Amino acid sequence: MLFTVCVYGALSSESCLVHLVYGGLMGFVWIQCGWLGHDSGHYLIMIDRKVNLLAQILTGNCLAGISIGWWKRNHTTHHIAVNSLEYDPNLQHMPVFVVSSKFFDSITSKYYERKLKFDTLTRFLVSYQHFTYYLVMCLARLNLFAQSFVLLSNKPVPNRGEEILGLLVFWIWYPLLVSCLPNWGERVMFVLASFSVTVIQHVQLTLNHFSTSVYVGEPRVNDCLEKQMNGMLNITCSEFMDWFHGGLQFQIEHHLFPRLPRCHLRKISPFVKDLCKKHGLPYDSASFYKANEMTVATLRAMALQAHDLTKPVPKNLV
Repeated sequence: MLFTVCVYGALSSESCLVHLVYGGLMGFVWIQCGWLGHDSGHYLIMIDRKVNLLAQILTGNCLAGISIGWWKRNHTTHHIAVNSLEYDPNLQHMPVFVVSSKFFDSITSKYYERKLKFDTLTRFLVSYQHFTYYLVMCLARLNLFAQSFVLLSNKPVPNRGEEILGLLVFWIWYPLLVSCLPNWGERVMFVLASFSVTVIQHVQLTLNHFSTSVYVGEPRVNDCLEKQMNGMLNITCSEFMDWFHGGLQFQIEHHLFPRLPRCHLRKISPFVKDLCKKHGLPYDSASFYKANEMTVATLRAMALQAHDLTKPVPKNLV
């Protein structure tokens, strides 16, 4: 319904302000598509697997332009290796972001199968990452588009034909809709508005892990629960705002029970807290505002360390 409203508003109105508003609403459409893709990737939200796959391709590939196959591959790895600097792709954002000084040693990514080089350009960008964080998140969707194309063109993916067709649908309807706007100024404004609103979701995806404990090495079964609990942060919010966070506000519960529908995460939260208390495990949570503060503080700390690396060594220490 929201998608239909956005299309109707963009085509029926001649107001620049209205086009700006509906461009922003398109960003909210993509955010909700992301939550639906996340849910349908973890468990069946439809009557059977084939219909569930159709829902995934419609919400991910067709409406949002992001390969559901790429998301599954990326997100499953993240669940297995939460906050492993070598294995978790959700922490491997060089050259723009670094959350640990261990990245300064040019860690080899086991997910991307290449060395993440901490070169001069990376050092420069990381030195200002606490200033560029939100700006980069406004354009983070471009990276998701690129990752989708790279995966479907280079890797064997289940239902590859359907996925490629879904992406083609997106790259037909969205440019066509934008081209219907009266001038280039409003077209650029519409695109920037739709991309910028999704900054909410991209920020949400980083708040749960950027400021928490990280480690080097592969995940192991004997300390899996401890690593999971140390690497996650819940977002404290009222039940009324659960739709806004899409289940990520209960990151701990979701990682412990990834196939549990998000509508039940709040119900099991008290039991998870008791479990953590019983076994002496951390159960960290913060408000949305505080989590943003913690994330920026982490980025700032790494930025200052990266900046110090550019300073010349004093002669008396050579």
